Amino acid sequence: MITDTSLAALDHQAPYLLERLVKEHVAATEEEAGELFAEAKKYLVLTQVDRSRIWMMHSTRVDDAWHHFILFTGLYTEFCRTYFGRYVHHSPSNDPGVPDEPAEETPVATFAEFRDRYEELFGCPLPDVWYDHRTVTLTRRVVNDRAGLLTTRRDGNQVELLSPSGEPLVAANMIASPALEFVARTGAFYVRELPGGLTGEERVALAEVLVEQRILKVSG
Repeated sequence: MITDTSLAALDHQAPYLLERLVKEHVAATEEEAGELFAEAKKYLVLTQVDRSRIWMMHSTRVDDAWHHFILFTGLYTEFCRTYFGRYVHHSPSNDPGVPDEPAEETPVATFAEFRDRYEELFGCPLPDVWYDHRTVTLTRRVVNDRAGLLTTRRDGNQVELLSPSGEPLVAANMIASPALEFVARTGAFYVRELPGGLTGEERVALAEVLVEQRILKVSG
């Protein structure tokens, strides 16, 4: 059950954080930054009021908002102690490794369990921001943390994007070959910049797959 103190965390304002999220290209606008921060607060509330599970972080963008909040060390520490009575470490869980909750005895919640618990606690559907691939548009900036390490391989009428170890990550029609070669070597770009003969809709669809497979990360 959400206590009044924990619920008050959802109304906490941090304009300095929203400004930083835009500056660091985590969000394109302050409105979008506000949405990410709102979801980060909800995640923190959920993990602190229900410690029966390890609640994984399912959105790289919400996680980025949380991470940048932590960089304001004093303000983040004050936020945690005010609303939760303790410092909440940045980890993809509800920090179950405290003495009375051994990590090995705490079950890890599935995404479906997270979604259901979120909707039960907050009385609304889980927003699309928790599904990173659903936020992909032609004007969305995406990041490849393994740029220069990925390679491509042509196989008949298909092209494969390969991991640094040579493992196939995704396969597509040959028309996507220039786009996947571009992805393999480029650290950050807008979806509209994917080269080749793809339509705008096809660029978005390809980027959605790459984001869903955690090959690319959505940015601002």
